[in-house]
This record gives sequence, structure tokens and C-alpha cells, in this order.
Amino acid sequence: MPDQSSKLIRILSIDGGGIRAIIPGQILTALENKLIERSGRPETRLADYFDLIAGSGSGGIMACGLLSPVKPHNSTPRFRAGQLTDLFLQYGGKIFNETLDHRILTFGGLLDEKYAADDLEKVLMDYFDELQLSHLLKPCLIPAYDITRRRAHFFTQHNADKPASDFYVRSIARATSAAPTFFECEQIQSLSGVSYPLIDGGIVANNPAMCAFVEARKIFSHQQVSAENTLILSLGTGLPKSQYEYDDAKNWGLASWSRPLLDMTTAGIAETIDHQLRIFFAAAGSSKQYLRINPELPLNVKPDMDIGSPDNLQALKELGLFVAEEYDEKLDDLVTMILSSQEV
Repeated sequence: MPDQSSKLIRILSIDGGGIRAIIPGQILTALENKLIERSGRPETRLADYFDLIAGSGSGGIMACGLLSPVKPHNSTPRFRAGQLTDLFLQYGGKIFNETLDHRILTFGGLLDEKYAADDLEKVLMDYFDELQLSHLLKPCLIPAYDITRRRAHFFTQHNADKPASDFYVRSIARATSAAPTFFECEQIQSLSGVSYPLIDGGIVANNPAMCAFVEARKIFSHQQVSAENTLILSLGTGLPKSQYEYDDAKNWGLASWSRPLLDMTTAGIAETIDHQLRIFFAAAGSSKQYLRINPELPLNVKPDMDIGSPDNLQALKELGLFVAEEYDEKLDDLVTMILSSQEV
């Protein structure tokens, strides 16, 4: 347990993973309920207890939602964690719906993206409307990748003080979730009118926890942010059991490698970040202040990020509930640290 004479910098990081965002969503719902019960404040929201929220892909959509106010320039969070989980439970089947016409026109996704983005964009408009990055309640970090400038683009609320660095939240959510082969890349504009052609943040930081930690060192530089005074909750969207066999892969060409390569790249980045942060916090004697939850996917859960069938949605929901129960004691410890730090 850290010395509570100094305030902890509390970071929440949510991986990308498409429809599998339901898993961290259920964990966050359980955490929020614990904070409500322990604080005695029914109006409690996760945004009240984290100093920085990061998210990539579908995790970026959740991060945007958690930090959304009831209306611009209002300090009250709009969404509970359960409402954002419901976004994927209620609309996942429509967002990841490959119509027959689209399948024929794209030859099953070979000639164009697998899914039209119309339903995704409608949901994002319904949830975020005209909300701007600068309106979000706390610092955030939402990654995407600029395919023209060939560099990562990080959307940060704390830097959105000018039109050149401010964007509509719905555009940010669309850009960070523009997974190659699934949805077409998205060209968004800053409020100053500059265009940015972007794809999924998972390409550069599917697990944005390390990026968030580095960003915190910039934001809270007056506090000399280190592992000793930082708390990180990092949530993954599940580890698939699927394996790639040598006898199959040795004869793969470009078409066969495209999906496995995307899968292995995003998973490899996430695991590397987790490995680095575990060592970093352990070396500082602060292992309890870094919690990574990323369960192995059971056989009844489809490993693909785009399976929105009723059976898979239910399986994802139940897995999230199970993992939240499995980590009940660690979440209790996390709540203790969060609330103790809040009182400093």
C-alpha cells in the first residue's frame, strides 16, 4: 500500500478489441458500483476518480463516453460504465453486420472494407452529437494513426485549447476504431479545418497504458510522476486461444497473412506494454499499484473482434461478469487506494 500522504495519479487504460470491449465494460461497471457503495455517493461516476483515461479502438469509444459531460461546459459525467457497455451489447450486431449486397460488392471484404460504417457512425452521433474534445471532463489519450503523415496521432483533451487541436468527439471515436480491413479509414477535420486521414489506434498502441503513463508525466510534471505515486488499471479485451501452426503459415501469401498479422501485431504490442509496466512497478516496490486484467477467452467466446451474434454477445457479457467476480478482492484493494488518494 502506498504512502497516502501524497496523492496518487490514477490512470485508467482500456485496450482496443471491437465487440470484445464488453469484457472491460463489465469490469468497469463492477468497479463503478464498488465506488458508489464505498463512497456513499449514488451519483458517482468513474470520471470522478481517475485523473487520466486512455483508450484505443473500442476502448477509445469507452474512454470518450466515460469523460463525456451531460452537456458542453458542464462538470457532471453523462454516462455510467454500464450504459457504455450497453452500446456494444445493443448495437454490436448492427455495427458488425455484413449485408449481402456489401459482401457481393466487396467480394467478401477482399476489395473493400468488410463493413459499411453507416451504423457505427449513427451510434457515435447519437452518443456524442456535437461534443468536442475540449469539452471532455478530464485529461485523456486516444491514439490513431495518420496514414499520410505516417505517424501516430494522439487526441488529448488537455491540449485541445485551440481549434487546431480540437475535434468532434464522434470523429475521434470513429477514427480510433477504424480497424483496417473491417472499416474504411476515416478522414476527420480539426475545428480549424485541417484534415487528418486516420486508422485504428491499435496499430500503434492497442494497449495504451504506457502511452498514458508517459502522458501523465507531462501533464502532472509538478508532481514528479513515477511508479511510486501512480496507480494504473489496465483492461484488455481477452486473450484468444487460437494458434497459428507452422505447417499452415509457411505457405501463406499476402492475402493469408493480412488478418493473422493484424491480430499478432496488436496482441504483441499489448503484451509487451504489460511486461514493461509490470517490471517497472515491481522495481519501484509498487506492484499493487499496477493492475492488468486480460482474461483468456474460453472456447464459447469467439476470438474475432467483429462477431455480434446474440450468442457471442451473451458469452462476452457472462465472461466479463465472471472476470469481475474473479478479481473481486483486487478491485476492492483498488477502490481502497483510489478513495484514500481522493481524500488526501
